[in-house]
Amino acid sequence: MAWIAVAGAQERANPLIVGVEELNYLPAYGRDENGEYAGFGRAILDAFAEDHGYDLVYRPLPITRLYSGLLSGSIDLKYPDNPRWAEDRKAGRTIAYSAPAMTYIDGNLVTEARDGHDVELIGTVLGFTPWAWLDRIEDDSLQLIESTDLVPVLRQLFAGRIDAAYANVAVAKHVAAENGLPADQLVFRDDLPYDRGTYHLSTTKHPELIAQFDHWLEDNAERVEAMREDYGVGVEELLEPNGE
Repeated sequence: MAWIAVAGAQERANPLIVGVEELNYLPAYGRDENGEYAGFGRAILDAFAEDHGYDLVYRPLPITRLYSGLLSGSIDLKYPDNPRWAEDRKAGRTIAYSAPAMTYIDGNLVTEARDGHDVELIGTVLGFTPWAWLDRIEDDSLQLIESTDLVPVLRQLFAGRIDAAYANVAVAKHVAAENGLPADQLVFRDDLPYDRGTYHLSTTKHPELIAQFDHWLEDNAERVEAMREDYGVGVEELLEPNGE
């Protein structure tokens, strides 16, 4: 399945294929109720493409296959990406990364009933790396359960089968609400290790396009920030209780 966005009048000879994650991770990015790629990720890329006259084809792929597509060149661009992700697979390859398009917080969400309890079993999406917990996972003091999508992770959490869900905090609350789960009972455990990172656009084929995207981000800083606010993907409000 591919989602096509026609953008602008000065098209390239061929559309640009953007590899995206085949999962529901809204409002950051993912499938909407109609199965279309949506969220902040699409909004920002469509806006850039429209301003520069590019056609984009969004190609949803499992996370592991996305890296294969990036490295083989079967996709033109990957979103989101980060220099830290899949470092072993990317070793020795030249990859151009954009400036940050979005900042996120990946952390531990628990139910109100489990707030303050020890965390020994966490769930996350297959292909995601819980950076803040790597030491404990590697020494087997913390067990990790992976699912192909965030919805089953959250269902396991509310069923009491895992102690915490490790995910983008804003996304987890949105996905819970959209799937009939009690999002108001989710608590972000900011007293536990969490990771603050950034989403980037990447490519092995078009470094000149990455440079162009960087200039666009700089020139449209207020517009992009308004998009972040519209989609509810800002992070500062999550850190206010800590005064960070």
